[in-house]
Amino acid sequence: MTDFRRYLAEFIGTFLLVFLGVGSAVAARVQGGVVVVSLAFGLVLLALVYTIGPLSGSHVNPAVTLGVLISGKISLVGAAAYWVAQFLGGILGAFLLWVLTRWGDVVDQTGALGSNGYGAHINRGGAALLELVLTFLLVLVVLVAGARLDHAAVSGVAIGLALAATQLVGLTLTGASVNPARSLGPALFEGGVALRQLWVFIVFPLLGGALAALVAPLIIRGDGRYWGGEERPERPGPAVPSA
Repeated sequence: MTDFRRYLAEFIGTFLLVFLGVGSAVAARVQGGVVVVSLAFGLVLLALVYTIGPLSGSHVNPAVTLGVLISGKISLVGAAAYWVAQFLGGILGAFLLWVLTRWGDVVDQTGALGSNGYGAHINRGGAALLELVLTFLLVLVVLVAGARLDHAAVSGVAIGLALAATQLVGLTLTGASVNPARSLGPALFEGGVALRQLWVFIVFPLLGGALAALVAPLIIRGDGRYWGGEERPERPGPAVPSA
């Protein structure tokens, strides 16, 4: 039952991230601008870290789950179940946005249901590099901040700000995926170019997450201490468990 609740938490969390985050782009990309959309993504993730983090770790992102898997903090079976839940949650979030734009009189200010893409302001190679680096940042912050027991109370703030930063940098260039589940849902309902370019926004965020998992042990040890740093205080488990 506990595992089911974790998977359900990842499903609900990813649904909310896509519906509210991508929804902010759909409803306010022009009127609100990059800052508004970036803050929406960051604040939603921040809230989710403190809401479902103690249960599932609040990955809500296949790239994060891959990083946690490589770090040895979740089993392959558990990671696969997380991926299924995350992709389904992202699809549901995008479906409801599609319903709102088709029958709810919501004007899609992105013109593409908030889907990710390249070609207008960046080419495919640039998009691949950008998504790899931005996702590397996000997953590295999740892995390091989430492991710090003495910073557990504020780890969600760091993670939320990291996502907001990726959006500030990448929103006008690719739509800033950094999350394959966030990319899949809108692309499925938008179709066309968004669906043809989708592979870039699945492959390179996953590579960024894997790279972060390889770099994180160079920064922080498995016991929650920085290399050469201070002793870890005796406190209960982190606010963002691995799962």
